[in-house]
Amino acid sequence: MDITKVIGIAFISVIIIIILKQSKPEFAIYASIIAGIIILSMMMGYLEKIIDLIKTISSKANINSQFLEIILKITAIAILSEFSVSICKDSGENSIASKVDLSGKIIIITLSIPIINALLSTVLKILP
Repeated sequence: MDITKVIGIAFISVIIIIILKQSKPEFAIYASIIAGIIILSMMMGYLEKIIDLIKTISSKANINSQFLEIILKITAIAILSEFSVSICKDSGENSIASKVDLSGKIIIITLSIPIINALLSTVLKILP
């Protein structure tokens, strides 16, 4: 089961980071980033399966592929933003973390404009 691998890597990484913080604190953030990248890369196979499933369902349901692409981009931005925010917070840079978080939200809102526009157009067609 992959979750046990993820937990194992996380626990080993935490131990290494604790040891590094005592002897060489400047390397602790690198260990944290590497652990995060390893765990994230382990999940890429699952993400590919999810994307394939969503594409299959959307093609059967005749969902506009442009909207699907936007939703997948928004999801990717949310995941990457959260990953970056966590790294910034781990390194003690809460100010930068909040800027990354805000930037991710702004980009997500900007990308969602075509979906919001289509939704409002549909609602206006339904209303008399």
